[in-house]
Amino acid sequence: MEIFLVILGILLMVLGILGSFLPVIPGPLTSWVGLLALHFTEGVQLSTTFLVVTLVIAVFIYVLDYIIPAIGTKRFGGSKEGMIGTTLGLVVGIITPIPLGIVIGPFVGALIGEMVHRNDINKAMKAAFGSFLGFIASTFLKFIVAIIYLGLFIAKLSEHNSSWF
Repeated sequence: MEIFLVILGILLMVLGILGSFLPVIPGPLTSWVGLLALHFTEGVQLSTTFLVVTLVIAVFIYVLDYIIPAIGTKRFGGSKEGMIGTTLGLVVGIITPIPLGIVIGPFVGALIGEMVHRNDINKAMKAAFGSFLGFIASTFLKFIVAIIYLGLFIAKLSEHNSSWF
């Protein structure tokens, strides 16, 4: 059971890092579940305080993930269509084999979304840029937290002090 929980934890950590970029997976929350899986192994001691603090951080980042892009979009005069375009552009950018698709996709998606909302290219470009900046900031924040949780996972796993079998 120990090895299963560790492997599950590692898979959740990797999925959490991927979730930093994929909008359908809550990255830091998934990474936190990986820490929780490690907690249930016999050889690793994670305190309740540690688990609660890391959960609160993961939930806070999850909420910010919805607020930051909206702030970026609104600050640059964007619309709901621009935010939807950003998300769709990200998905298309990830699944298409173009270089830097994960960066180009959200911007192009936001631009198309803004052009649907208003037919002014200058305002659409400005709003798309704001939506794109919000997306990049949010993604970066999720990625950093997921990487920190991976580091904590590795550090706690290295302290494993019981038999694996």
